[in-house]
Amino acid sequence: MTTFDHGWSDDQLALKRSAIEFTRREVTPHLDQWERDGELPRELQKKLAHAGLLAVGVPEEVGGDGGTLLDICALQEGFMEAGWSGGAMASAFTHGIAIPHIVQRGSQELIDTYVRPVLSGDMIGSLAITEPGTGSDVAGITTRAVRDGDDWVINGAKTFITSSVRGDFVTTAVRTGDDGAHGISLIVVPKGTPGFTVSRKLDKMGWLASDTGELSYEDVRVPATNLVGEENSGFYYIADNFVTERIWLALMGYGHALRCLNLAADYCRTRETFGKPLVANQVVRAKLTEMHRQVAIARSYTLEVARRYEAGEQVIAEACLAKQTAVDTAVWVADQAVQLHGGMGYMRESEVERHYRDVRLLPIGGGATEVLTDLAARLLGYAK
Repeated sequence: MTTFDHGWSDDQLALKRSAIEFTRREVTPHLDQWERDGELPRELQKKLAHAGLLAVGVPEEVGGDGGTLLDICALQEGFMEAGWSGGAMASAFTHGIAIPHIVQRGSQELIDTYVRPVLSGDMIGSLAITEPGTGSDVAGITTRAVRDGDDWVINGAKTFITSSVRGDFVTTAVRTGDDGAHGISLIVVPKGTPGFTVSRKLDKMGWLASDTGELSYEDVRVPATNLVGEENSGFYYIADNFVTERIWLALMGYGHALRCLNLAADYCRTRETFGKPLVANQVVRAKLTEMHRQVAIARSYTLEVARRYEAGEQVIAEACLAKQTAVDTAVWVADQAVQLHGGMGYMRESEVERHYRDVRLLPIGGGATEVLTDLAARLLGYAK
């Protein structure tokens, strides 16, 4: 089996191996059922927390286990190498996008009410930005919050929101000011608030183990203290965390690709055609080698960007390009893995079929490739 352990410290290798062992014990036996159920069981959050794998990279002063972005990378690499589905990864670790804004800029009350219970596995949070009329155009959101005394009153709708069906709260991007980026704020909306509903659970091509919902806000009234940070500063808070989100998506991309490479290589060694194993054919060996090359490049680029970000460098453009490199690799490698499996690769009982569906979301989520390429072009000075 191909694995890439170089570049990790001893502690990071231990984290990665803990993730692999946890997967074999607590995830692999149940993953097919979770895919059929369309969501993860809530007890998985408690198991991850008990194993010390849920709060890595979150400061200890807010209930986390401490650690760095690279520690998170090592952990996620282990999970993906061991065969997590994209939906399971996104749903189990939605707090990676739901709570950073609260950790960084939220009040102590918000931290105690939402962050600590999430990190102990007792609550599930989600982040609501995308709307039916706005995808990657974050500055164009129209869901509006109006101040009324000691409350905010919210009206609007969100869609494609990960973990929102199971979620106990949603960190919601709303318009509190004028049009454009300068008028956006973040407000925490608890489940059960009158007027706040999951209007529809969405059916998807892949990411089946992830509950994804459409949300409706009709005169939803929440305390003014649920505002995260400063009013009308939400766009910049969101943008600050896009770099890490795109690094995580890049990790997911090359993680899917490495898993597909290993599945395809094993199949090609054991599957015999015309009296010999598939791997005896030069064209097959060439495909596996090219798959390996692309995975290695995507991993190296992604982790380089992560290290530079952790060192304090400005890597917004580089994170966009690392995501594109890794997710393009995932799409291509998964396609080749299905091809090498032949008819079996098209069957639901084949793991590569699941990865093939899951990876197709990656060039869309977290900023579509076309949008991020244009953003990178502007940041790199290639646009007027």
